[in-house]
Amino acid sequence: MTRANSEPMKTQSNPRLLIEYSEKLAPELKKKLGYKNINDVPKLIKIVVNVGFGEATSNPKLLNAVIDDLGVITGQRPVKRRARKSVSNFKLRAGMAIGCKVTIRGKGCMKYLID
Repeated sequence: MTRANSEPMKTQSNPRLLIEYSEKLAPELKKKLGYKNINDVPKLIKIVVNVGFGEATSNPKLLNAVIDDLGVITGQRPVKRRARKSVSNFKLRAGMAIGCKVTIRGKGCMKYLID
């Protein structure tokens, strides 16, 4: 496809690691492990980055800094994780924000591994 001024449009290319895996590593693994189908070869589905932050119980504003840092590291906005149960020894109540997580899927997994 071209733009109005006849410059070719830039498309998102596959990460280098994904291309190398699909062209070189997957066939080698298929042969080495004795699989008949290429879909039997193990592949990376998702990466989950989780941060539990115990100080968030006493100072909830510190969790925002952790969320910002994790967002910079992964390139996605993290989701706040809340406590499921109350634990009196930790001064923790059900529903309090105590951490954050990011799930990276698809091409983002390979980009995250390279970086």
